[in-house]
Amino acid sequence: MNTRFTVKARKGTVVLAVVAGLALGTAACGGGGGDDKKPQSSSSASKAGGSQPEAQEGESEAPLAELKGPSGLLLQVTSAVRDSGGFVTVNGQLKNDGSEVAVIPLELSGNETEIMNNGRSLGGATLVDSKSKKRYYVLRDTEGRPLTTTGFSTLKAGESIDVFLQFPAPPAGSTEVTFQLPLFPSAVIKISG
Repeated sequence: MNTRFTVKARKGTVVLAVVAGLALGTAACGGGGGDDKKPQSSSSASKAGGSQPEAQEGESEAPLAELKGPSGLLLQVTSAVRDSGGFVTVNGQLKNDGSEVAVIPLELSGNETEIMNNGRSLGGATLVDSKSKKRYYVLRDTEGRPLTTTGFSTLKAGESIDVFLQFPAPPAGSTEVTFQLPLFPSAVIKISG
């Protein structure tokens, strides 16, 4: 019985030494004193400046265009990127700059029955290439759903949502197009890529 007690005591000592070593190692790797506050302040600074995307996100700091619509709605177009598949994806943010709840107008979905049957969207948007004298409509999937942000009907005061719209790409020589969305003014945007 004595030997058994000694073996258990040795195992307990080893376990205690390992736990103590891990605790010291964790404390040493965690940094000390003032270093702990640096990451917190930088993350809280990025939260406070939420409208400013970081450089590594691939978006420019200033939007390509800002369009003011009805009911305090503001659409900021942040990028228009051409991809190798023959598409242009327009990204942005739709924000309620007003002081009351904004109901998203049905007109933004456009007037095509197939798109309207799929709920509220930005399906009424177009790109106009004046160089080629062509208008490009939002693409649709095989079931007729628009390739754009869908499923939103209201925005609370100060609320914003990220939006995207996908169009057929104009010819490679056309780098500037006019972005149009019903009830919003038109804006010339530059296509990258």
